[in-house]
Amino acid sequence: MNTQKSPVSRRAFLKTSAGLAAGALVVARTVPDLTAASVASGPHQATGTRIGEVTSTSAIVWTRLTAAPVRNQTGQDFTVNVREVPGDQLPKAAGPVDELRGACPGAPGRVRVRYGPREDLSDALATTWVDVTASTDFIHQFPLRGLRPGTHYHYASEASAPGGAAPTAVFRGSFETAPAPDAPAEIRFCVMTCQGYPDRGHPEGHHIYPAMLALKPQFACLTGDLVYYDNDAPRASTVRLARYHWERMFSLPRLREFNRQVGTYWLKDDHDTLSDDAWPGRQMGEFTFAEGQSIFRQQGPLAEGPTYRTFQWGRDVQIWLVEGRDFRSVNTMADGPEKTIWGAEQKAWFKRTVAASTATWKILVSPTPFVGPDRPSGKNDNHANAGFRHEGDELRAWFKANVPDLFVICGDRHWQYHSVHPETGLNEFSVGAASDEHAAGSPGEDKRYHRFHLVKGGFLSVDVKRQSGQCLIRCQMHDVHGAVVYSWQRERNVTA
Repeated sequence: MNTQKSPVSRRAFLKTSAGLAAGALVVARTVPDLTAASVASGPHQATGTRIGEVTSTSAIVWTRLTAAPVRNQTGQDFTVNVREVPGDQLPKAAGPVDELRGACPGAPGRVRVRYGPREDLSDALATTWVDVTASTDFIHQFPLRGLRPGTHYHYASEASAPGGAAPTAVFRGSFETAPAPDAPAEIRFCVMTCQGYPDRGHPEGHHIYPAMLALKPQFACLTGDLVYYDNDAPRASTVRLARYHWERMFSLPRLREFNRQVGTYWLKDDHDTLSDDAWPGRQMGEFTFAEGQSIFRQQGPLAEGPTYRTFQWGRDVQIWLVEGRDFRSVNTMADGPEKTIWGAEQKAWFKRTVAASTATWKILVSPTPFVGPDRPSGKNDNHANAGFRHEGDELRAWFKANVPDLFVICGDRHWQYHSVHPETGLNEFSVGAASDEHAAGSPGEDKRYHRFHLVKGGFLSVDVKRQSGQCLIRCQMHDVHGAVVYSWQRERNVTA
């Protein structure tokens, strides 16, 4: 089991959770007014907020305090990636990281979250004030509990200077809780992956973010490679440079706007843990795989415990999010029964929880593919490759025997496809890179597998609804601007 600890200390996490579970206090009926003096003094929230791990009764609100109200708009900029120059020749930072374009240096202070179903936050509940310091990169994650199922919540993240001075910044957002597990409900969610910073397609962020937001999804799955430590300059050879990659990406206006109002589930892959095809124990400069694991837990709104987990949205939808880096064998190890990506405990958990599920549709969301096909050479990192064929065959056979209607949505591949495994019938949807500029690498269309194949960027949406005694699920591939380029659906008879 993953024993990696959250950046929020266990003591602080339990203290906050206990306070919220016992019932937070009702506070003032309006968000506090900010004075010009307090705003000028800071701290601010240039990296916005994030909502994660949403259930029918809980959610996590991620916050971070910054020294300036917006990202640094001047300083050294980086517009190249490893496809344009060799990785060891990527430009390096010429000065302090805090002065690079896109940097959002953190700042000490206090933060709390006020939240409730009313947009004006009248009668809102509030967390306790929490001090943030450099020890957690000025981040705090607030677990909210005791929420109502199927409810739209509004919140305000309030910041102040150390010592309890007047509020200096308020950042507002909203999210929707999942329906109760026994409640039929219409569900829509989106899935994306692989967003390079030089390849974002627009100065304010990737086109997919306003396109996804226009669909009004109840949640989104971010399936890894959310930053590229090794391919996007400057290479993250230190912890500070690694954090800079997150600051630069997630302070982009389009990403801030999306993440403040859509619940998300975060998965990591290789480039946002350390480097291409990385496994535990590796290192890049001074930056280690273990440090990459820890930073991902800081940057994603994640609860303590294993990074593999499952969530149910009403009676008809359950998703499993799996971990592909923490438990894997060395990629270069000879294939066989002992070689693994998932690890024994994760496999046992998956089989147990899938067997216990009563959801109409069971969906596996994976950072990497199970079907592909992948490139015939140069890749040996996932269950669609020869290097992990034994475990891939084992899992595909188990899916067929035990959950034949399960299907996979995967990240990692920079092209879109719907594939069906010839031997087991497993359906897999690759959502494609987050931009057209980042799309590449396909070995080409293979009629034995592909029902759809397109070397373009975009994202996937999934819709589930009941009508006339049936439950319908529809998966649609979208281009980067939201237009539908492929659609697939199935129906199943259901009772009330």
